[in-house]
Amino acid sequence: MAAPAAADLLLVCGVPVRTAAEWVDGIEQSVPAPAVRITVERSGQVAHALDVARRELTDRAVRSREARAAHGPAPHPAERPAKRHGHGEHGSGHGHHAHHDGSQPEASGGHSMDEVAGLPMAERADDRDALKLDRLHVPFGPGLSDWPAGLILRLTLQGDVVQDVEADHLPVPAGLRLPFWDEPWLRAVRGEHVTRDSAARRRCAAHLDSAGRLLAVAGWDDAAARCRLLRDAFLSGASRQAIGGVLSGTVRRIGRSRILRWSIAGLGRLPAGEAQAAGVSGPALAADGDAHDRLLTWLKETERGLEALDDARPLTSADRTGPRGRLDGAKPPSQALLDVLPGLLTGAEYACARIVLASLDPDVDELALTPVSGAVHV
Repeated sequence: MAAPAAADLLLVCGVPVRTAAEWVDGIEQSVPAPAVRITVERSGQVAHALDVARRELTDRAVRSREARAAHGPAPHPAERPAKRHGHGEHGSGHGHHAHHDGSQPEASGGHSMDEVAGLPMAERADDRDALKLDRLHVPFGPGLSDWPAGLILRLTLQGDVVQDVEADHLPVPAGLRLPFWDEPWLRAVRGEHVTRDSAARRRCAAHLDSAGRLLAVAGWDDAAARCRLLRDAFLSGASRQAIGGVLSGTVRRIGRSRILRWSIAGLGRLPAGEAQAAGVSGPALAADGDAHDRLLTWLKETERGLEALDDARPLTSADRTGPRGRLDGAKPPSQALLDVLPGLLTGAEYACARIVLASLDPDVDELALTPVSGAVHV
C-alpha cells in the first residue's frame, strides 16, 4: 500500500523496540476502521497469523456495519483507541496521530510552533527569493512505502523545498544478527565457508532491491516489479540461464529510456572526489554522478555478477566489499551515505529528495557494524 489510509491490516514482523513501537502505534492510527494489527515474532508463524488476521478483519467489518446501522457511523481512526490483535500479543497503543503518508508533525528545538485543534502550525521564514513562506518541521519514516527501513529524516520544508535535513534512525541492536545484505562477507571474515556464488547472488539481489525501490519512487512501477522478481530469482537459487535473458532485457529497457533519464538525471549529483572524501565507497563512488548514474551502476554490476553464479570456490576473508561498499573502512558504508545525504537534499523539492534518497539507499542495519583494526566487528 502507498499509505496507511489505503490499508486494513498492519503486520509487524518481529518485536519492535520501544522507540519503534511508538512509530508503529502512529501508523496504526492512520489505518481506517475496521483494522487489524498483528505481530509475528518468527517466520514460521506468518501463514497462521495471516489466517487469524483475515478472520478478524471479516468479523470487524460485520460488527462495523451492524454498529453503523444501529448507531450511526463509527468514530474516525484518530478518535478511537489504538487496538492490537497480535499473534500472542494484546494491548493498547499510545494514541499517536500520524499523517497518511506516515509522517508526523513535530516541533524542533529552538522553533516555536502554535497548535490549532492539537495540530502544530507552520512558522514563517524567508525563502531563497526573500519571500515569507510557511516553514514546517516534519519527520518522514521509518515505515513509508519504498523507504529505507528504520530511517527517519527530519526535514524543514518551505512549500515543497527542503531547507534543512537531520538524519536519524530507529535503534539498531548490535550483535543479534548480521545485516542481511552484508552477511556473506561478514561470515567469511569470521572464517566461515561461503561460496562466491552465494556472495554474488546476495550482491546482485541487493542491487536489484535498491533499483526496484528507486524505480518505484520515480513512478516506474512495471520496471520496479521486474527488478524485484529478478531479485527473488537470485535469492531463490535460479540458474544463470533462467536469469540472464530476463536481466539483460530489463537492463536494456531501463538504460534506453529517455523519459526515465530525463526524470531523474541531475538529481543528487555526487562526484567521485567528494564521495571518496566523505568515505563513500561501492556503487555510489563508482557511479561518479547523479541518481540515474547510480541506477545504471547497480544494473551493470548485477550483469557482471552473473559470471560468479555457480562458482563453488570459497569467498576469501580478504574480500570485504559488500553491496554498498567496503566493510573494513573507517565507518560502515551506509553511515557514509547518510553523511552526504543532507548536502544532496538541501534545496531540492521533496519529490526529488525522495528520488535522491532512494538512489543512495542506505541500509540502517549496517550502522551497528564497527570496523576494528581492519576487521569488521559485529
